[in-house]
Amino acid sequence: MTLVWILTATFIVSLISLVGIFTLTLNKRVFDAALVLLVGFATGGLIGGAFLHLLPEAAEGCGSNLVFLYTLIGFTAFFLMERYFYWRHCHDGVCEVHTFRYLNLIGDGVHNFTDGLVIAASFMTDFKLGVVTTMAVVFHEIPQELGDFGILVYGGFSKAKALLFNFICALFAVIGALSGYLLYNITRDASPFLLSFTAGGFVYIAASDLIPELHKQKSAKRANAAFLAFILGLLFMAAAKAWYSV
Repeated sequence: MTLVWILTATFIVSLISLVGIFTLTLNKRVFDAALVLLVGFATGGLIGGAFLHLLPEAAEGCGSNLVFLYTLIGFTAFFLMERYFYWRHCHDGVCEVHTFRYLNLIGDGVHNFTDGLVIAASFMTDFKLGVVTTMAVVFHEIPQELGDFGILVYGGFSKAKALLFNFICALFAVIGALSGYLLYNITRDASPFLLSFTAGGFVYIAASDLIPELHKQKSAKRANAAFLAFILGLLFMAAAKAWYSV
């Protein structure tokens, strides 16, 4: 039954890659306004998921010093991925190099594979932790996949091709989940590392990619709305923590 939940969760996460289809009929003003709120909520969800769920769970499996070290490794690894794969969360879909579309797919595929591993490890640790981890991934994936869709279209793909390639890339989460489940004896022992590693990645994405996007807002109204969405993201993860503790 655990495998069913793992595959269901990662397939739902993969379907988020098709979110771009809902933006095709939106004008730019409405799209930008909605995206700012999504980015704010996703940022709060990532920070809350890292500090309220992943790190406390990882600390139960190993010493706190190791948790800090693994988190630092995760933070650094995501920094290197972004630097050397030229993976950018360009939420406005504007990138300077058209070959970036392929580099973006490579980097995103690696990240999705890691998401699948972590979701599998979370469900095998505890069902509720798996649900919370999946929610944190979804919060991040919505604005990211919107950005990735824009990147691919800007890079020369048709809208249909961009959706297809984005979905294929997202399915690497399912491959990662299967790998994590089949190699359970390895992933079980590595669970504290995977959880801490992902927490570091979540903090990096929120602090390096998403928060700077919020700071770019010139409208005070939009900026304040984004901050409120950020707080809502934190509160949502706190509520999930309370549910998880029941």
